[in-house]
Formats: sequence, structure tokens, C-alpha cells
Amino acid sequence: MTKPRNWTPRRRAAWALGTAALVGGTVAAIIARKRAAETPPHRVGVAANGMGYEVLGDGARTILFIPGGPGSEISTGLMGKLRSMMFAPYVDAGYTVWNVIRRRHMPVGHTVAEMADDYAQFVRDELGGHVDLVIGESYGGMIALYLAANHPSLTDRLVLAVAAGTITGWGVEVDLDMARAQAEGRYDDAGAAFLEYITPGDEMANLRRRLGPLVGRFLAHPETPPGDLIVEAEAEVTFDARPELGKITASVLMLCGDQDRFFSPDDVAETAGLIPNCTLIWYEGMGHMRAASSGRIPRDVLAWTEQLDAAAA
Repeated sequence: MTKPRNWTPRRRAAWALGTAALVGGTVAAIIARKRAAETPPHRVGVAANGMGYEVLGDGARTILFIPGGPGSEISTGLMGKLRSMMFAPYVDAGYTVWNVIRRRHMPVGHTVAEMADDYAQFVRDELGGHVDLVIGESYGGMIALYLAANHPSLTDRLVLAVAAGTITGWGVEVDLDMARAQAEGRYDDAGAAFLEYITPGDEMANLRRRLGPLVGRFLAHPETPPGDLIVEAEAEVTFDARPELGKITASVLMLCGDQDRFFSPDDVAETAGLIPNCTLIWYEGMGHMRAASSGRIPRDVLAWTEQLDAAAA
């Protein structure tokens, strides 16, 4: 099986697990469901502020997609095609999707709020100062909260896919372990750390160590610079967007698994309660990775936007 190139660390490792038959069924189902989808028009580039991006579709309305992390990359090859297929429902609904990664070589101590400022600059420079919809996935959702709170004129609609205003201590620790191992070239350890996303607990430690070298192969030599991996992971330590949530004027949709260990149900519910205009949908029985890859997300997002359109008509 061909090794995926230039994909985000978590998704590359998830592909590795598929080859080990741990998540092969899930991956196969996703591929089968998406195989018939038409790949939308596609182009890539780098903005003046150093943020890489890809653009899919040519619809009249715009989506800014902020991907998860730590680490963000523009996918190519097979993984790029799968990513494009994931965006296809939005393109079919008349959107142009801008998938924008973090800028490279961020300074030490760069915070999640400052990453949001980078995205705000991108929107002003490249998108005319406004997008119709922002979708933040996981780490990207953390950034999107600050974007909506501190730059309210840039969008009127925000989707948080598997994200909240705080992250659990367990999630911070696991992300730090994986980011540091990747940055230092300890890919066996990075693989074992990633496996904790899917097989947590001390009783699974031996399995994680045994499979770590296999998964680590797919985490080796990431496109994200080592320093940026560390910056993003360390920014989680001080992340707490709750004081800013009351400033959000956009309509917000939260989509979260009720078994998520990164963003706990209590943290998600608290976040939803602090945002003035927020709709929360639970994905029952789903943890972080399963919810993030669920085909329900685009369906729920588009249904929500249609409801907002109808209410505004």
C-alpha cells in the first residue's frame, strides 16, 4: 500500500492503522462512500503572510476551513483526493472551499489567539475581508473561536467540528508527547503516542509500544516544520477561550462526539452555553477521531445553513 504524502499527522497515522486492520473497516467505508463523488476544481497557493492554502470549487459563497493539529499540511496524491471528496458536498451546495493551513515558522510562544489573528489577516488579504462560513476542525475549532470573538466582521456563521473552548489535560499531554516525538525524529514514540488517541489506558500501553514503529512510519518526516509542531502543541497548555465566548456574534453550530476525550462532554456543553447563539448536536457513541471523520458533518452543516437561510428570507 502506498504511503500517504503530505497529510496531517493524525490522518496519516489513521491510514497506517487501517493497514494494520485496526481501523481498516472505517477507512474502507469512507473510501467506498466517497469513491463515486466527483472531485471538485482545485488549486493551491501560498498567501503573502506565508499561509498555504488549497481552493476547491468555484461557488458564489465561501467557506474557510481551518484544519486540526498539531501540524497542518496540504494533502497531495491519494490523500489529497480523499480530502477533496470530503469537501465535495459543500462544493455541490454552491460553496468555494478554502482549506488554509497555519503559517510556517511561527515564533516560540505563538498562542492560539495569535494563530486566529493570522487567519484574520488571510481573510482580509485573500478573501476580501469576509467569508460566508468558517468551519474549524478540532485544533482548527480552537482557533476559530478566537477568530469569531476577536474579528466578528469576518464571518456570520461558524461551525465547530469536535472542538470546544477548553481541552482536557489528557488531550494536551498526548498532543505534546506526539508533537515532541515527531519534532525530534522519534517516530516510534510518535506512533505510540498517536495510538493513545484510539487505544487509551495503561492496559493498552504494551500494544501501543508494539505497534508504535508501524504507525511511526506514517508520521515520519512531516511537512510541518518541527518548531511549528512544538509551538502548536505548547499553545494548548494555556488555551482557554471561555472568557472570549460571550463576544461571539456569529451563529454557531457545534458538532461533538459524546465520548470525546480531547473535548469532554462537560467542556462542550459549557462552551455551547457561553456562546450567545449556539446550536449543539451530539454524535452519540462517538469519540474524537470517529466523529471528526463522520459523513454526518457535511450533512448537518448544510442542513443548519439552509435553516438559517430560510429564517433570513
